[in-house]
Amino acid sequence: MEDVLNSHNKQEYPPMHTAEHLISGTISRMLGCARPFTTHIERKKSKCDFRFDRNLTEDEIHTIEQTVNQAIAAQVDVTSELMPHELAAQTFDLGRLPDEAGNGPVRIVRVGEYDACPCIGSHVENTREIPPVRIISTDCTDGVLRVRFKFDKN
Repeated sequence: MEDVLNSHNKQEYPPMHTAEHLISGTISRMLGCARPFTTHIERKKSKCDFRFDRNLTEDEIHTIEQTVNQAIAAQVDVTSELMPHELAAQTFDLGRLPDEAGNGPVRIVRVGEYDACPCIGSHVENTREIPPVRIISTDCTDGVLRVRFKFDKN
């Protein structure tokens, strides 16, 4: 599995990719929905698509930003571990892993105690490397909630 992870390691911008983990985990817990089914991670701005039936309210947007930025400010370590596939499948949705990952061990990325999910991408070592984030827009069409975010330069 390690060879699969290394050969398919996505080259997203690590601070933005780790911020996506925090946003995705926060939204999933807050709204009771699955993690995003698609993400597009870029250096300047990124987006996540969730299966959800409505747009976010201004209060929800504010709460998500505040929660994510508190997690960033906590300056926690970002670690990874290999978990047996069977155990990972009982704990996490493995649907977004590449087919080449097979049934071998699954890499789980943990952002302190705040978030954990399977991932093959690049991440920061500690959340202190992530600037504060701001949700710049959201919309919901045909059961897809799209959340766009960037780093807050204030």
